[in-house]
Amino acid sequence: MEKELESLKHLFKQEFSKMVAVISKLFGLQHIEIAEDIVSETFLLASETWGMKGLPPNPTAWLYTVAKQKAIHHFRRNKIFDRKVLPEITARQEQTDEAEALSFSQENIQDSQLQMLFAVCNPAIASEAQIGLALRILCGFGIDEIAEAFLSNKETINKRLFRAKEKLRAEKIKMELPPENDIPQRLDNVLHIIYLLFSEGYYSQTQNQILQQDLCLEALRLGLMLTAYDKTNLPKTNALIALMCFHASRFNARQAGEGEVVLYEAQNESLWDYSLINQGIHFLQLSAEGNEVSSYHLEARIAYWHCIKEDTPEKWNEILQLYNALLMINYSPSVALNRTFALYKANGQREALAEAEKLKLENNHFYYVLLGELYKNIDNKKAKASFEKAFQLAKTDTEKQGIQAQLNRFTDEHTH
Repeated sequence: MEKELESLKHLFKQEFSKMVAVISKLFGLQHIEIAEDIVSETFLLASETWGMKGLPPNPTAWLYTVAKQKAIHHFRRNKIFDRKVLPEITARQEQTDEAEALSFSQENIQDSQLQMLFAVCNPAIASEAQIGLALRILCGFGIDEIAEAFLSNKETINKRLFRAKEKLRAEKIKMELPPENDIPQRLDNVLHIIYLLFSEGYYSQTQNQILQQDLCLEALRLGLMLTAYDKTNLPKTNALIALMCFHASRFNARQAGEGEVVLYEAQNESLWDYSLINQGIHFLQLSAEGNEVSSYHLEARIAYWHCIKEDTPEKWNEILQLYNALLMINYSPSVALNRTFALYKANGQREALAEAEKLKLENNHFYYVLLGELYKNIDNKKAKASFEKAFQLAKTDTEKQGIQAQLNRFTDEHTH
């Protein structure tokens, strides 16, 4: 029984989004909730049936068959099948039966999921709601998991998803790829949502390490999905995939017990995933085609250099130049802060301190951690005050523990 439940859990994660996408493609996004219900009922029936009879020879085919029967039955009963699907079959003049209209072929699944990705990432929907929808509809995460990822509650997430689906209906968003001329611009939004989804996992404040990793892997999967179609398999797509591979490769090395984050300098590189690093290098090479240099290209190159543990002048000079370029096309306080750290590693403490003092990121605890580091042995009083300020501003216990450890080390070194 335990084996069946484990298989079912794995299959749910793998197949939920595919089945919802295929059913929604045929009957329209206005029926997306019915599609979700049909797929959920299919899995419920599977848990009951397989619990009694054991796993069928081909569990996926079993799920597809049952979902197909349930969908056709539901939409026939509500006259939607006759109104929407049968005329299309007649128009194509194909000798086909009803069941063939709802196809779970690999090709149709792939097309449906790609179309769903563009539908969910429609700019008409608020960015936060797009991420919630992506987690639910494209990645098959449960409401509990989404709530935990956002450090929120089920009620808030349900409301957010409800509003997003209402927007899909109100805007009459269809499951189709945008016109060819619109794809580059619409792709920018899709890539941005995948990037945010990855960041949600990588920088997550939830203590659930498995959930954090799952979020990152799902974002990577969605990115790879885009490479299957020529019009979306662009250099910037490959650059984002490279960026995610490089970051994901250090995932295990970043985690210590009790959810503590291990800073880059202290990471054990034997815990890095070198197969992911090699995959990242492959996609980074693919991203070099064409003339466009996106922020993903620059961030991917920075992440690549961070996959070389040894400190060399060449490494930090390269990273510094990349941050300079990134600031030109995509200024943000965190990029400015990271650039200042790279300046410290490349050109030393005093030059970086002069730049850091100009930033004045008053509410950012990372800023004060860096100031604490830069003031060391130049003005120890200010160094200590900076670490203390960072501790006050830190939001999570994990961050506070890390800063306290730095403060303790500083105190030990400078109390004689």
